[in-house]
Amino acid sequence: MSGTSSTGTDDARNERRLLWRAAVVLAAAMGIGRFVYTPILPMMEQQAGLSAVSGAQIATANYLGYIAGAVLLSVLPSLATSRVVARGSLALLVATLASMPLVTTAPAWMALRFLAGVASAVIFIVAAQALLRTLRRNPHLSGWSYGGVGLGIALSGTVVLVAGPATSWPVFWYLSAVLALLLGAPVWTLIDRAADPREAASGTGGAGPGPRRAFQLLLAGYFLEGVGYIIAATFLVAALAGSGLTWLGNGAWVLVGVAAIPSCVLWSYWSRRVSRPTLLVMALLVQAAAVALPGVTENAAMVVVSAVLFGGTFMGITTLALAAGAELNVPRSAAALTTAYGLGQVLGPLIVQPTLDHGYQPALLIGGAILVAGAVVVLLLRTFSWPGAPVPTRRVSSRAR
Repeated sequence: MSGTSSTGTDDARNERRLLWRAAVVLAAAMGIGRFVYTPILPMMEQQAGLSAVSGAQIATANYLGYIAGAVLLSVLPSLATSRVVARGSLALLVATLASMPLVTTAPAWMALRFLAGVASAVIFIVAAQALLRTLRRNPHLSGWSYGGVGLGIALSGTVVLVAGPATSWPVFWYLSAVLALLLGAPVWTLIDRAADPREAASGTGGAGPGPRRAFQLLLAGYFLEGVGYIIAATFLVAALAGSGLTWLGNGAWVLVGVAAIPSCVLWSYWSRRVSRPTLLVMALLVQAAAVALPGVTENAAMVVVSAVLFGGTFMGITTLALAAGAELNVPRSAAALTTAYGLGQVLGPLIVQPTLDHGYQPALLIGGAILVAGAVVVLLLRTFSWPGAPVPTRRVSSRAR
């Protein structure tokens, strides 16, 4: 009996250690490594003469790198359990952040952001797989780690807000490199055991035709989430600056991060009582409203509401989608979902690029519409394809009886 109790205590201790390490690593890789570009973009436009179109292209390069990293780990899943790969990815991420002020052309910035995207995706999947391996009996706890992305966004946004727009834009890239290094240090011990390479897949067995069909709809819905959310994640601060709300822009981005910190825990908690597809539909619709709101109003209060709702859903959707993929027992689901998400993020800025000459508001409205489409796809998943969904019955005629 005491042996069982000791084992349970050790498991709980290991879970807690992993949760905080994964949280700060994700803060570095995603909250800072990926999203620090959002509050810095307006200053690069003002101080470095970066055009809106070039800014979108630099963002797209980062998303292409994110896809490349996800595909790499999908093809070579054993890399997700490699300490060398995890540590090397952090070193690469920090180096690319620190190098941004050392170059002055859009192509060079694109190359650096591409490499940063590769590193971010690798670290994200490494952390996601580590959580799946360790939290098999308590998957709802993963929300504590995914909330780390919001922590990184809030920290980087606060640094930009406190320093002020008068500060030279290179300073913020150097500060982001320091933050990423400090927060990402626990990646050195994130993988603390030699895992079976087969565990790099989120599912260890084969999924039947039903779960595979469900996963295809999940993949499509998550792809549309990537397209829609990234439009706001890239252009929200610049949109507020362009509409005369510069004073609110970086503050709104901090609110996005703060709202994201507890959101993953809340969505994970609710998933113990409500099916994940149902929650995904709800979250996508709320996010659609949040993304579209700054496109139809410049009211400061409404913008604050938009930022809170956006922050409260975007990482929650990721938490729910990855958990749903694991629940369907589809091999390498985390890498496949991350790839689809990354592809959506590449297409997002490209889809709205022709509208940017007319300001950012039309782009935000397009993003909201795409998120509504994603909600419709996930609604189909919930209604027809999710395991346990009601199966339509055919009426039997009296003659057949």
